Amino acid sequence: MFAEEKKRMDGDEPSSTSGRQIRVLVADDHPVVRTGLAAVLVQQADLELVAEAENGARAVALYREHQPDVCLMDLRMPVMDGVEAICAITTEFPEARILALTTYEGDADIRRALEAGAQGYLLKDMLLSDVVQAVRAVRRGLPSFPSAASSPSGSSRS
Repeated sequence: MFAEEKKRMDGDEPSSTSGRQIRVLVADDHPVVRTGLAAVLVQQADLELVAEAENGARAVALYREHQPDVCLMDLRMPVMDGVEAICAITTEFPEARILALTTYEGDADIRRALEAGAQGYLLKDMLLSDVVQAVRAVRRGLPSFPSAASSPSGSSRS
């Protein structure tokens, strides 16, 4: 991690509304993405990684078990895709706070994820400090979208 980015993340004010750590579930089928996100999350005093899932079905099961404050959900995974997992989670837990993870801005799956109940989305090429800020914002009940996007529809590249 770059020193400047670490400084930016460390300088952010923790924003857990209850004074306890923000519990996070990370769901992505790529081990390097899960590991990278986990490494960033555990460095933050106000964030706690509670579980990691490699597919949507496992994400739903782990959500039920841990009931995290925020879930980072990849949209394209095997067994059950992210949109289906978001639907399953938000049907059972209407107050769930979920951030969709995607590679492409304007991806049609983003719209489906937002319609299914996600509070925002993150592009996988975002700065790690932006991911941390997004988790904190969604925990507070605020939507989160990449700063370059003025709306969740973005420009279609799919």
